[in-house]
Amino acid sequence: MATSPFIIVAIDGGAASGKSTSSKVLADRFNLLHVDTGSFYRAVTAEFLRRGVAATDQPGVRAAAAALKFGTQVRGRSAQMEIDGRVVPDADIRSRTVNDHVSHFAAIPEVRTALLAYQRGLAGVARARGLQGVVMEGRDIGSVIFPDADFRFFLHAHPAERARRRASEGQQDSIVERDRIDSSRKTAPLACPPGATTIDTTHLTPAQVVDTMAAPIAARTATP
Repeated sequence: MATSPFIIVAIDGGAASGKSTSSKVLADRFNLLHVDTGSFYRAVTAEFLRRGVAATDQPGVRAAAAALKFGTQVRGRSAQMEIDGRVVPDADIRSRTVNDHVSHFAAIPEVRTALLAYQRGLAGVARARGLQGVVMEGRDIGSVIFPDADFRFFLHAHPAERARRRASEGQQDSIVERDRIDSSRKTAPLACPPGATTIDTTHLTPAQVVDTMAAPIAARTATP
């Protein structure tokens, strides 16, 4: 009996554009490993701050990034990054302090380089687990991490709507400022990859966003 092909789904977009909600549903629907690369940059940011390393301290950042050892725990269908054998608690990576600093650390080329091979290697983790592929969300997945992904989507929404979504989650996030930093950085800026499918999620329900992405995936995998 024919088996479904191993697929890679790349989902990019700014904060609160709908990446996490939709990618988790797609992971369950198509038996994919869910990878939230934003949580990786948050975890690294929390670790740098714990060590007293500032984003403006370029030598300190380079030294700290080179010394980090990454591992992976898979919980359900979600990949959790370990730093030096420890998963950084979710409460730490979602803190206001990390929110305020993550875009600054993520803009540093050495930090992105330190995570590049690790992120690409998660496809191997998914294969080893017998999963049917990877759905990876972030800001440079379809442009840098997996430019040859089978499916590439770019989600966007009005900043006011994204701020409302964050507030409804009990979080404060500087949406416009993070967009500015993420879009203007020299290394792997936030941008819609050429050829990616763009989806404006401003007035769509989460289910509608998922269905829009699921349709071409289902056609490829023959999964209802």
